[in-house]
Amino acid sequence: MKAQLENLVFQMYRDGMRFAEAVREFQKVFILTVLREEKGNQCRAADKLGMHRNTLRRTIRDLRLDPQAIREAARRRPPQGASGPAEATCDLG
Repeated sequence: MKAQLENLVFQMYRDGMRFAEAVREFQKVFILTVLREEKGNQCRAADKLGMHRNTLRRTIRDLRLDPQAIREAARRRPPQGASGPAEATCDLG
């Protein structure tokens, strides 16, 4: 995996991508991947990412991501064998 990442970084560098833009793109893809895995649940995603939920929400806003679109996509494709949506709770404290 490290070699794949190094190749990707090298390609980004060769294509003229600046560091700040590369970091921003990495953040977008990483956060969107975790949000998709957690079916748009920001509390669980924040936990998986090792950050506070408010930090995740601020980052989502700063990156101009659309978590609602992720939640809607998750609703359209229910997991096999699921009888209905599970209720998720988030500790607000």
